Amino acid sequence: MNRLGKKANETLIEMALSADGEECNGPETISTSGSEIPSSSEIDKRHQSKDSIFFRDGVRRIDFVLSYVDDLNKEWEKKLERRKEFESNLQKAGLELETEDKKESEDGKIFFVKIHAPWEVLITYAEVLNIKVPIRENDIPPMVENPLDCVLFPFRLPEKVMHPEPDYFTAPFSKDKQELYLINDESTFFSPSMRNRIVNYILTRCPYGTEEGKKKFGIKRLLNNGTYTAAYPLHDCQYWKKASDPNCDSERYTLYMEWARFLRFYKEQPLDLIRKYYGEKIGIYFAWLGFYTEMLFLAAVVGLICFLYGLFTMDENMSSKEICDPAIGGEIIMCPLCDRDCEYWRLNTTCESSQYSHLFDNVATLFFAIFMGIWVTLFLEFWKRRQARLKYEWDLVDFEEEQQQLQLRPEYEAKCTQKKRNPVTQEMEPYLPLTSQAVRFCISGATVLFWVSLIIASMIAVIVYRLAVYAAFASLMENTQTLQPISGLLTPQLATSVTASCLNFVIIMILNFFYERIAIWITDMEIPRTHMEYENRLTMKMFLFQFVNYYSSCFYVAFFKGKFVGYPGAYTYMFNRWRNEECDPAGCLIELTTQLTIVMAGKQIWGNIQEAIVPWICNWWGRRKARNNPENLYSRWEQDHDLQTFGALGLFYEYLEMVIQFGFITLFVASFPLAPLLALMNNILEIRVDSWKLTTQYRRPVAAKAHSIGVWQEILNGMAILSVVTNAFIVAFTSDMIPRLVYYYAYSENEDSPMSGYINNSLSVFLISDFPERNEPNENPENFVVCRYRDYRYPPEHERKYLHSMQFWHILAAKLAFIIIMEHVVFIVKFFVAWMIPDVPADVKAKIKREKYLTQKILHEYELEKLKERLCQGDKRATEKEFIATEGRMELSRAM
Repeated sequence: MNRLGKKANETLIEMALSADGEECNGPETISTSGSEIPSSSEIDKRHQSKDSIFFRDGVRRIDFVLSYVDDLNKEWEKKLERRKEFESNLQKAGLELETEDKKESEDGKIFFVKIHAPWEVLITYAEVLNIKVPIRENDIPPMVENPLDCVLFPFRLPEKVMHPEPDYFTAPFSKDKQELYLINDESTFFSPSMRNRIVNYILTRCPYGTEEGKKKFGIKRLLNNGTYTAAYPLHDCQYWKKASDPNCDSERYTLYMEWARFLRFYKEQPLDLIRKYYGEKIGIYFAWLGFYTEMLFLAAVVGLICFLYGLFTMDENMSSKEICDPAIGGEIIMCPLCDRDCEYWRLNTTCESSQYSHLFDNVATLFFAIFMGIWVTLFLEFWKRRQARLKYEWDLVDFEEEQQQLQLRPEYEAKCTQKKRNPVTQEMEPYLPLTSQAVRFCISGATVLFWVSLIIASMIAVIVYRLAVYAAFASLMENTQTLQPISGLLTPQLATSVTASCLNFVIIMILNFFYERIAIWITDMEIPRTHMEYENRLTMKMFLFQFVNYYSSCFYVAFFKGKFVGYPGAYTYMFNRWRNEECDPAGCLIELTTQLTIVMAGKQIWGNIQEAIVPWICNWWGRRKARNNPENLYSRWEQDHDLQTFGALGLFYEYLEMVIQFGFITLFVASFPLAPLLALMNNILEIRVDSWKLTTQYRRPVAAKAHSIGVWQEILNGMAILSVVTNAFIVAFTSDMIPRLVYYYAYSENEDSPMSGYINNSLSVFLISDFPERNEPNENPENFVVCRYRDYRYPPEHERKYLHSMQFWHILAAKLAFIIIMEHVVFIVKFFVAWMIPDVPADVKAKIKREKYLTQKILHEYELEKLKERLCQGDKRATEKEFIATEGRMELSRAM
């Protein structure tokens, strides 16, 4: 915690409490029991507006609300004592309280404590929190109009919605320079989001007594132990209609009408209004989500073109033609898919699946993989520029991390009883001993390792399922006449892949449910020192888990399935029992596509159900009684109380969901060019679902500042680099592109049709009489002599029979060369593009310098005027030398 924050904190809270029962005067002790404030008996609640966001006097704004239930259990007296002490300390800190008796509440059980921050408190903590406020209207000319504005007009929102406030030059607030700021009305100078942020700062640090020899403080603890049931700022009106009070801006209504309805999906987002109402942290999330969705449009269009290329060239694909040809594929007898129970089968039974495989396994796959490697760089670089512009527009250029994010967490201050001197501030502050940190990290690391191991174990279980049911599906489809009509489309490999993917998705959801709670618990146990440390640690734990949980099955299909099969007579087995899976003769890429589609689409559908339908049902259930009562009996604070809580980690889950999706469309996009299109459609819906639930289904979150998306930026950068590697390996080892190219240039014998004969070339020959008893089928009714299998091995009559042929090594060398070349080419282009695109636009840099110069000039002129006044008044301390020094500083500032 910085010195300024600590000093001000002592001024209003600790110094007030140190009076030790003395009667305090001034704003710190304002009570609602005075004669100037009407009591509940003097004002009939029926005459108070449903949308009232003011105290009973209609003047003082409600900045925060606390609620509690006065239940008569064994903890009742202790909770009562805590509340009395806490509320008394809040009043000593300068806040004003007004209590609504439970008789006035809709259900007759809940007390509501309304909190108002008077001007003296606001200006004190505005200085503590380094809040920037207007000093002069911005005179920098606006940007040159975009020539495409006329084309983009249908997508624009009204100017009043997009820019609800004029643009000002701002400066950090200081109580000593109040004449400098544009204070037209003290009641509206600080926006409601600023006010609730200041009140929340006090609530999280206000003490409520000593228990078990430890000083207890903070509203979070009181919520956890049931002393209070809720603490929240108020929405300014109902979302479906404007407030009746003319002093209310009805910004919630505007957000709902212009932003939170799905029919507005094609409109731009009112980011300035979002920032004004919810704060910069939520504003920056929606800015990032909107920008990500805009960039997805380009990737989706290119991916769709690649998919259409595969669709239109499906009939020209020589491989699927040969597989489907009765004279070629119909005459090729394949080795059994499982031991003993499976029969020999003809290659042309996989005709349809080989045709569909061409949709994703074609030359466009290579182009799209390279394109996405460049696209992800453009996305990240252009987002940095967009973020820099937002930092300027939202007065976050000089945002001080140590004041906003690096302040000590109240939980850290409460749990760390030992103190040491800070070498920077020279003040005593709490700390966690090194031994305690080491023990906590060991427990945390062991817990994370256990859960990651549990995921790997569950993935192995799914693999065992695949191996176990694969033989059953193969036997069933070969021997069941009713399945013959669809046997060409639904192969044993595809049936196994689909069912295993669905099972894997269910396991993913179950593990997610439990691990989320475990991750929060072990992060709390570590007692991170600052809010930033807490968020970063939780983010890394959750992302590591989600990464392994969601992507492990895709990694298995992409890089392991069909790679360690062996060959007939010498198959490899898992746990010496289950024979490893083989890929379809047309390749494993279609199975990776299936896996990716089921997990990605299932996650998006489930996520939208959780985010939209579940909160709506909960709120509907909670409001079912209130709907039968007159509106004027259901107050603004009661309406908000019945809504869901967004929570401190609400945005964390939103970012996590989008980053996992980002992984799907980058890490494995070579296997599924339509992934960006699915993500685009989901994100168009996601923006409106998130805005709808935030505006209509959740209590108003406490405003918080943020100048970037934080550690998620580094995670995205890491995934962008990893995606180049994974896509290169997918093209090389999972698709059939490299084997086809090697055959085309080195082994083809037909100049007129270079790819003819590829299927026969890619299948090796096995002599059936060489089958060991364990593998030999029970029946061979047609007395086949040889069967074929997918590999490059010498035939039975060769002196090196069943060993890898020279073509296998040629293909392997080509795959490795392709990986090296593709990685280097994409990385060189990525780094060149990143170097070419500056992180901060030139016009933003110029505006920042201009604003800093003008702000300094305004501040210096103000100081000079004050000094002149002091000289005119005969202030002895205002010497002539001081006046000359101030003028010199102004000249130096102009020169710089």
